[in-house]
Amino acid sequence: MNMPNLTQLRLAAREIFDETLKAINADAAVRRAVCLTGSQLSVCDATIDIGSRKIYSVAIGKAAFAMAYGLEQVMGDSLTAGFMSGPTSPVSNEMPPGKLSSSWQVCEGGHPLPNQTSLMAANAAFKLLQRANEERALIIFLISGGGSAMIESPIADYIDLADLRVANEALVSCGASISEINAVRRSFSAVKGGRLAARAPNCDLITLIISDVPQGQERNVASGPTLAPLEDAASALEVIDKYDLRSRLPQTILRALETGASSPQSTSTSLRRHFVLLDNRSALEAAAAAARQRGFTTEIAHDIADQPIAEGCRQLVSRLNTLRTQAGSKHLNETNAACLISGGEFACPVRGKGLGGRNLETSLRLITDQSLSTSAPFVALCAGTDGIDGNSPAAGAIVDSTTGERALTIGLDPHAFLDRSDSYSFFVALGDAIATGATGTNVRDIRILLAGFLS
Repeated sequence: MNMPNLTQLRLAAREIFDETLKAINADAAVRRAVCLTGSQLSVCDATIDIGSRKIYSVAIGKAAFAMAYGLEQVMGDSLTAGFMSGPTSPVSNEMPPGKLSSSWQVCEGGHPLPNQTSLMAANAAFKLLQRANEERALIIFLISGGGSAMIESPIADYIDLADLRVANEALVSCGASISEINAVRRSFSAVKGGRLAARAPNCDLITLIISDVPQGQERNVASGPTLAPLEDAASALEVIDKYDLRSRLPQTILRALETGASSPQSTSTSLRRHFVLLDNRSALEAAAAAARQRGFTTEIAHDIADQPIAEGCRQLVSRLNTLRTQAGSKHLNETNAACLISGGEFACPVRGKGLGGRNLETSLRLITDQSLSTSAPFVALCAGTDGIDGNSPAAGAIVDSTTGERALTIGLDPHAFLDRSDSYSFFVALGDAIATGATGTNVRDIRILLAGFLS
């Protein structure tokens, strides 16, 4: 079969991405995990006889609506009440239709920075947990990425909302890893690092997680409101020194860090279980299956995940070239094309005041790599599974072997846009930004690279 042209590769990349989003639907994941038969509630491998017990739920994060909706469909009237902080209504086709029942109290906390509603959300959750604790109820927490900003309460009265916002902005833009960022966040929060769940010591607690962090680091999702950090977690003071943040953090935040309040370690004898329903690997495997179904010789690059963005892009290009050379020499594939898939979240420090995020910047960096400028066509789609990339309204972008030339034709210099962190504006001008709206799930980024074989 002839080598696929650019139009076919671009169409395939978008189809693979769309099928991946369907496979990581948070609503469906909760329905698969939770089953209620009579008085027997099964959650993954845990079974509880609920009898006449009260059951509450707290849903936090970008997947909160979808997770809460899925839980309500399973639990029906057995769910006493719930609280949700997250996007409040379906936006994309991947989010479930309909509304939550009146038994749910709903907030839409801020993101990417906490706002006044985030503080209100914390107070509302505290009240629900106090009520549940008095009733020795069962609480099902539904936790997903983005929740760090959507529910927040300072650990001390001397910290105000402005301090929280300045601190979070400094942390998310400094290039630190999520585990390092959370080490600092936990030090000034009354929610994070298990402190939210600690308010209900008399309750049985089950936490269901849609993970937007590296595999095995689920305690970092939404900064771990129900899970205390591991003993070997990074030190907050070490992190701020490593990234030279002392001059960028408010004095109130530094005071809280130096006080060093430890995260609570549960001594409760009540049930404490947590389960990861979906993570980045779920997305990568779904994408690989979709690519293989279309006849691509496919490889998942699990090791290209969280590098500094420049290094990660170089590794993507090198691995793609190796894959298509090896696959082409073996004639393994009828489509004469290879597919490299990777995920994670490249570290992407912000250098300017433009619009964009790590996926848009990854796409932009890929077209500046001269080693991809060959006679064989290539396409790359880089996007966030939550539908939001950085401070832009896009999920990411799609590029191909003509993108650089098309940009220069209309006077766009890729390097200038990189210098001012304005990758979104670059791709809007070309019509190559990918806008999905909020997807109702969040399992990190996915990068889909397709290329013709090199012989």
